[in-house]
Amino acid sequence: MLKEAMSFIFETAKIVFIALLIVVPIRAFIFQPFFVRGQSMEPNFHDGDYLIVDELTYRFRPPARGEVIVFKYPKMPSQKYIKRIIALPGETVEITGGKVSIFNAAGAEVLNESAYLSVELFTPQDTRISLDQNEYFVLGDNRSASSDSRRWGALPQDDIVGRVLLRAWPPTTLAGYFEAPSYEL
Repeated sequence: MLKEAMSFIFETAKIVFIALLIVVPIRAFIFQPFFVRGQSMEPNFHDGDYLIVDELTYRFRPPARGEVIVFKYPKMPSQKYIKRIIALPGETVEITGGKVSIFNAAGAEVLNESAYLSVELFTPQDTRISLDQNEYFVLGDNRSASSDSRRWGALPQDDIVGRVLLRAWPPTTLAGYFEAPSYEL
């Protein structure tokens, strides 16, 4: 009886140990959970949404325009924010009259965000920022209720944690994989 109990304890400990060897590195280096707090990303992400953040992709390629990312807030790195990448390193972004324009080597273009935002959306606060290498301009989808690059400036690439890969909760909301929209810039 004692031998069976010890065998059971040993097997259970072995399973727990193996599970930790698998789960801890995945959680620490590949995927990370993130809870949305606030309304800055509505209508696409809501307060309480449980997201899975991919921390691996940006080790192999740079972030792309339109991707939704989680990052350390530059003014308080212990806080994490969620926003959408609007402008890339070396570009200039200008917001005038509620429209977002991107200036780069290919020229100037008004950003078409109709894939994820209402065409009636107005982006308040006229701004013009030129980005250095390794800097991004990010905006919340709920432009009137978002603390973003319009308020605190460019986002350093080193502060990016990863891109939103999928929504895991709530089941009443469309769960799924998120890809960046394509732009004609």
